[in-house]
Amino acid sequence: MTEQLAQAAARVRAVYHGLASRKAWLLALMAAAPPLAALLSMSIGSADLSLAEVVGAVFNPVGLAADIIWDLRLPRTLMALLAGFGLALSGTVSQSILRNPLASPFTLGVASGAGFGAVLAIVCLGGRSEWLIAALAFAFALLCSLLVLAVARIRRASAETLILSGVALMYLFSALTSLMQYISPLEEVQQTVFWFFGNLSKAGWPEIGLAGLMILVPFPLLMCASWDLNLLMHGDEEAASMGVNVQRLRGVGVVLSALMAAGAICFTGVIGFVGLVAPHMARMLIGSDHRFLLPASGLLGAALVAGADVLARTVWPPQVVPIGIMTSFLGVPFFFYLLAKKARRLW
Repeated sequence: MTEQLAQAAARVRAVYHGLASRKAWLLALMAAAPPLAALLSMSIGSADLSLAEVVGAVFNPVGLAADIIWDLRLPRTLMALLAGFGLALSGTVSQSILRNPLASPFTLGVASGAGFGAVLAIVCLGGRSEWLIAALAFAFALLCSLLVLAVARIRRASAETLILSGVALMYLFSALTSLMQYISPLEEVQQTVFWFFGNLSKAGWPEIGLAGLMILVPFPLLMCASWDLNLLMHGDEEAASMGVNVQRLRGVGVVLSALMAAGAICFTGVIGFVGLVAPHMARMLIGSDHRFLLPASGLLGAALVAGADVLARTVWPPQVVPIGIMTSFLGVPFFFYLLAKKARRLW
């Protein structure tokens, strides 16, 4: 009997290691998508460059091609990669801690809070500085997440409480944003509307450094919590019975998710659907194990935003379609595909 149990355990271990190995190889293949999308993005523009010229300009910053890459295209591309990575991770964490396949940074009101902060900076403070707009957008995004946690602490921090408080704050900040736009002059209204479209053209090296800090630092913390997130997917009681502090995990998850989303939104404006689409794509390809799901979602989100930026600059030249509009166009067909394939089986 003991020998049979040992053989069964050995077979289970072999199957597990085989699945983990396949997922690791698939994750390695996914890691190639963002660099390829970045090279394609940097090669397209009013002055088309070959991929060889792009690579040469990146590693040998001398000449006209290097000036184009380092001053214009590389900052835009890096911001696209960071924003996609952060929004996708934020969406993955939101869906996991809320156990809701439609959760995203928008569900917790982070995007609406950031939008109100940006509108406040533009309307009341004249929008004289892009850093001022980004600072207020970031501040209100984090304020919204803290209000969600405060409401949740009044009652037990269940998934339903977080969702309802997030939706309520989303409508509150959306109403405040509409009110500010209603009483503002036409020029300021145009500026606020353009901010909500999403924009990568104003990315610079200081913005990239700060956005990278807010987006990349939470990533290893989330990877350390990947086993707890796996257990949470089976329900609060099951996770608690295995030693997971569910309320603390949800609180930390909300804060880190809001930090990553705010780090992207405050510098780029609202980029929709990435936080919804990328996690579902990753689950379809690699499963729901957060050890693999978190990096896979980030990589796919980065490639998605960089690829959407390529399309935004090529579908209507010389005009550039705002990145938020393009990601929405790409996200809607994907969700119809999920409906057709009964994506609830992925959960």
